Amino acid sequence: MINVSIVRSGEQGRVVSFAVKGHAKYAKPGKDIVCAGVSAVTVGTVNAIETLAGVQLPAQMQNGWLSSDIPELPDNELDGKVQLLLESMLVMLDTIVQSYGKYIAIREEKL
Repeated sequence: MINVSIVRSGEQGRVVSFAVKGHAKYAKPGKDIVCAGVSAVTVGTVNAIETLAGVQLPAQMQNGWLSSDIPELPDNELDGKVQLLLESMLVMLDTIVQSYGKYIAIREEKL
């Protein structure tokens, strides 16, 4: 199973970190559409933040594992763009859960 952990803080529920670990085991490696979808969404979000917002996230990635702490940016507009991209990632992951909830779980916690 893929486990997604989202940590939020403050009244606004700002995303301060996320971690994705595990394998869906929906199908054999290389044919697992759930793993591929989750990887595309999460890695794509990190890449989008770096490319579109110009913010280098301190992301760590290994086989079946991706995590990042999200720095609070002094520029509120830029921080808002990063948060919007992260919220978009969560919408896409929730969409995957709706169809393949047996293979992926999302847990959110508030600091």
